[in-house]
Amino acid sequence: MNFSPIIAFLFVAVFLAIGEAISTRTKAYVPSVFVTGVLFLIGYWTITPKDLVDTASFGPQFVSVCMSLLLVHMGTMMDIKKLIEQWKAVVVAVVGVAGTVLLAMTIGRMLFGYQFVVALTPPLTGGIVAAVLMSNALTEKGLVAMAAFPVAMFIVHSFIGYPLTSWCLKREGKRVLAEYRLNGTGGAASESAAVVHTAKKKLFPQVPENYLTSTLILVKLIIVGIIAHQLSVLTKGMVNEYIICLILGVVFCELGFLEESALSKAGVFDWLMMGLLAYVMSKLSELTPALFLEIIIPIIVLIVIGITGMFLTSAVSGRMVGLSKEMSFACALTALFGFPADYIITNEVCNSISQTKEEKEYVADVLVPRMLVGGFATVSIASVIIATVFVNLV
Repeated sequence: MNFSPIIAFLFVAVFLAIGEAISTRTKAYVPSVFVTGVLFLIGYWTITPKDLVDTASFGPQFVSVCMSLLLVHMGTMMDIKKLIEQWKAVVVAVVGVAGTVLLAMTIGRMLFGYQFVVALTPPLTGGIVAAVLMSNALTEKGLVAMAAFPVAMFIVHSFIGYPLTSWCLKREGKRVLAEYRLNGTGGAASESAAVVHTAKKKLFPQVPENYLTSTLILVKLIIVGIIAHQLSVLTKGMVNEYIICLILGVVFCELGFLEESALSKAGVFDWLMMGLLAYVMSKLSELTPALFLEIIIPIIVLIVIGITGMFLTSAVSGRMVGLSKEMSFACALTALFGFPADYIITNEVCNSISQTKEEKEYVADVLVPRMLVGGFATVSIASVIIATVFVNLV
């Protein structure tokens, strides 16, 4: 069935709106991204065309622009001190991914064989990049029938990762809020806040408010995104473009070139997030019912094995660096979905457990930086490195 752009946009918007409504109703125990994913899957199996998201104007070109803008924007929400402070999240996330690989390549290999596990382990530890690398490698090796398996793993593990991460973040968020309610504004988060609220001398002069339009804010964000792209090219792609976007967002905000929470100030943040989430869901169009039934059980078993390894190693490493097992596990679980889902889930949890605006800001100040940095460490770095190694093992 062919949809006009406006009808395609309506379906995308309705799927997202239903997901948000159910998440609100269940206080984020059922994350909106999970519900929306199920609706997209049902849609692709019934009446919606495979190019639904592209027809709704959220195609690859739109996403390539908004990803850079969103990552630079995320950088404007942090300060350098806070970014460096997240080394603990990086450690537990990477160690958790290592635990996944260890159990998958031992227990998983004994159950499902070498080739199946080698094909599915990289996407189990990361995002769409790892899935595409492995899918292309299988095709080049002549294993065409297996080429869809990494994509299926990427899709299915998200369904398991979302509710599990939401549960961990709720427990950690309630613990953080209990300390906040008991001790007021004391603790690590308030120290960071104090840094933020301290007046800083900026290199770039502040733009007068009447000239600071949405367009000007977007222009400045785009310039920083282009610089990040060129720097990534200079490293021949060895340093991920989006990691540079995040870092430059922090740096240029500190220098005064960018405004804090730039996209929110420009009034386009929610729109870009909507488009990016719709694009992620478009990957479900690759999963047919027959393929789903054929591989779902082995994939779920392998995911359980991998997540068990992730939990054990992240809990131990988290204890060593002083993070709770819930926070450590949540950071490692970002490997199952990455950005933007890590931000969306964390934001939903902060909204659901907070009673006031001040409480939400406090708990978000603790949880969001850890989840974002953890997501970069797992999806953007660790999983890509693992995939580049595993393509040679096929």
